[in-house]
Amino acid sequence: MSFKILRKDGAARRGVFHTVHGEIQTPVFMNVGTSAAIKGGVSTDDLRQIRCQVELSNTYHLHVRPGDDLIYRMGGLHRFFNWDRPILTDSGGFQVFSLAKLRNIKEEGVHFQSHMDGAHIFMSPEISMQIQSHLGSTIAMALDECPSSVAEHSYIDRSCDRTVRWLYRCREEMNRLNALPETVNPHQMLFGINQGGVYADLRIRHMKQIAELDLEGYAIGGLAVGETAEEMYRIIEEVEPYMPADRPRYLMGVGTPLNILEAVDRGVDFFDCVLPSRNARHGNLFTSEGLLNLNNNKFAEDPLPLDPACDCPACRSYSRAYIRHLFKAREMLAMRLCVLHNLYFYNRLMEQIRDALENGCWRSFKEEAVERLGKRV
Repeated sequence: MSFKILRKDGAARRGVFHTVHGEIQTPVFMNVGTSAAIKGGVSTDDLRQIRCQVELSNTYHLHVRPGDDLIYRMGGLHRFFNWDRPILTDSGGFQVFSLAKLRNIKEEGVHFQSHMDGAHIFMSPEISMQIQSHLGSTIAMALDECPSSVAEHSYIDRSCDRTVRWLYRCREEMNRLNALPETVNPHQMLFGINQGGVYADLRIRHMKQIAELDLEGYAIGGLAVGETAEEMYRIIEEVEPYMPADRPRYLMGVGTPLNILEAVDRGVDFFDCVLPSRNARHGNLFTSEGLLNLNNNKFAEDPLPLDPACDCPACRSYSRAYIRHLFKAREMLAMRLCVLHNLYFYNRLMEQIRDALENGCWRSFKEEAVERLGKRV
């Protein structure tokens, strides 16, 4: 099997996932580079330095620009942006939710208007797999419909059935593409996505259905889109017993450090979120002492690094006062340094989680971390 669990503590798991592009130590946070770049001027050399294991890019956005055909001609996504470690590509399914005013869902697929120029785009399960095959990512996500978590039960019921039908089509098309001699990555893996909104009966039924396909991994989608954190945790607890125990579990689009700690405790292995880089670009930082808003006047003459306990490139060399000055002067370096810091913080947090699980002190580590990271500096 590609995934091996090394240690457990309750539902929390310490594992390793073997891929054609290297091992992934889990739990893991995937650093989000939607258009094959981390916003804020962060290079792939930077990603290696800040301990990134997996980069995540978006199928829809790369299809729109520069085009998956171009990336294919350049030798695939790994060569295109010089990254030799695993890449996960989202399927475009989230855009079915986020671009609700620009799309029309039918059984054959989704008709979009491009968010850039209004041009018509059609995304079917087959086309999503073809685009991701062109990209050559390590892990491809199946195309799903991501309805609002608070949509009516009857609508989400029908939506789940459609997502199951689409998943079978995704698997069939990926098997065909991986067998082609000209494919970029013939070892590309497919993860299915569990939907069902906040309805436990739909979540459980849908998870049982997609588990029958025996895929390389499974994600929980359609959360962190309007429901409360407590509702999200409840859904994870409801679904987890029905997720294959020997496959990685991915909670899509989540989240804060506290969300990650709680989800790891409930059996999740993979995470991604734009939050650390987006917050960083506005001077909102995650530190070992809690949340820090660098825009506050009290940091104007602060000689300390962003986080005295951190050894990221920003904290090794610069003070809070200097980086705050860069923001006020609208220098791009401010965003770059803060994005490096926040992503390093997340990657380092995952290392600490893995160490705690390995060393048998997960329970005490989690309780202490939740208390500390929820504070404000």
